Amino acid sequence: MNDLYVTCEDIISDIDFKTVRDWKDRTGGKAVGYFPVYAPAEIIHAAGMLPVGLAGAGDRLDIQHADARFGSFICSIVKTTLELGMTDHLAAFDALLFTSICDSARNLCYVMQRNFPEKYVDFLHLPHNPSSPAAAEFLASEYRRLSARLEELGGEPYDEVAVLHAIESFNENRALTRSLCDWRAERPHLMKASELYALVRAGNYLPVEQHTEMLVAAGAEFEGRAAKARDSIRVVVEGAFCEQPPIDVVRIIEQAGCYVVDDDLTIGRRWFTEDISTDGDPMMALAQAYLDKSVYSSVRHDFRKPRSQGLVEKVRNRKADAVIMLVAKFCEPAYFDYVLFKQELEKEGIPHLLIEFEEKLFTFENLRMEVETFAESLLFA
Repeated sequence: MNDLYVTCEDIISDIDFKTVRDWKDRTGGKAVGYFPVYAPAEIIHAAGMLPVGLAGAGDRLDIQHADARFGSFICSIVKTTLELGMTDHLAAFDALLFTSICDSARNLCYVMQRNFPEKYVDFLHLPHNPSSPAAAEFLASEYRRLSARLEELGGEPYDEVAVLHAIESFNENRALTRSLCDWRAERPHLMKASELYALVRAGNYLPVEQHTEMLVAAGAEFEGRAAKARDSIRVVVEGAFCEQPPIDVVRIIEQAGCYVVDDDLTIGRRWFTEDISTDGDPMMALAQAYLDKSVYSSVRHDFRKPRSQGLVEKVRNRKADAVIMLVAKFCEPAYFDYVLFKQELEKEGIPHLLIEFEEKLFTFENLRMEVETFAESLLFA
């Protein structure tokens, strides 16, 4: 497991995307980078291309060009992703795909289009009113449009069977991921959140079949572990659905006396709550799953079920003692939702702690002290 964990951490910290370049050299295929949180990776995979989830550059790249194209009060992931492009780190990608996360992410799409006219850069419009009778057909039409553009780019012609096979491959991967998350919630002393974080996040950069093999190997390793439980509180970590925290932040939360029993880190890898149907039109199946089988998120507005209710249910289902709101600096969707989350958590009597982070976080002592104080206040209450 240590070797696998080191491999995963190397993959997610590599801003030269060696795994992507190796795959392209080996297969001759094209790579499509998508901005988190969600993208229809099945469609990209079915076109014979490699879907790659971008997550900025962390602390591994200094901002030299992006500040000239974005204002000061913009989250790190937007700026460092643009900086990756301006410094030729995204040269391995033949296309870039963006979706409705926030105004900054929407604007990044068109800034990329202007600065990289040689690349196929597209914005996938996701429905904001899932209760509309037209929502499913609208989204399916967007998926068909994307498939046609990928075919123009040099991908495989649209093949319904290929899309269905892609859905099956991703269903298997997501089922294994959900299983590991459930296992972690039941035995948090045997599986570190930092390990699972690195393992799941590495899937953003690998062919789905290769990542599935890693999940299977990790599951077998975890099953054979033995360790003594320690005095820790059970927490849900919420708010880092787009910009991802440094892995040291997750380690510190654990070391400070917390078992992380659930989170919304790399939520795109766990976007669907159950398998997507492989019967009938696959584009419509993907659209229906997005509308009816996806997790709550601050970037997905479903008026049929409030997000604050989803968080409370997550806390109850995981038998958590508290919530740690881990929010990226300048992340408007997370801070807008924090008001609603805070009201609901206080109404339900669930303790919570708000922590702000950014990609370029070098010192962690203040964060450690805050979490330790919070954990001790609950342990010794």
